[in-house]
Amino acid sequence: MGEKADVWQGTLALMVLKTLETMGAQHGYGIARRIEQVSDNQLSLNYGTLYPALLKLEQEGAIASEWGVSENNRKAKFYKLTRAGRKQLEREAKGWEQTKAIVARFLSPAEEA
Repeated sequence: MGEKADVWQGTLALMVLKTLETMGAQHGYGIARRIEQVSDNQLSLNYGTLYPALLKLEQEGAIASEWGVSENNRKAKFYKLTRAGRKQLEREAKGWEQTKAIVARFLSPAEEA
């Protein structure tokens, strides 16, 4: 297997929000593992990047947190999506779909005149 890629700038919040929408409340380690799993282990998630992103999303009101106990009986902070987070996820997903369509136009073979 080749080297893992870093998470693309501007996509981490979208991936975190989508993970919480899909999986429900998760702790940081669970979010990181899920993102790596969904990417087929092609993305490398740096915890120095994840936790500031979680803090920023929480300060923006997109996610909320509460302390709980993880699967291995350790105290962990669990994050969940808020109503504002669902709206943000919808906006960001639409934005990425639009960006994907624009880039696809540049990558597709040029039409002959």
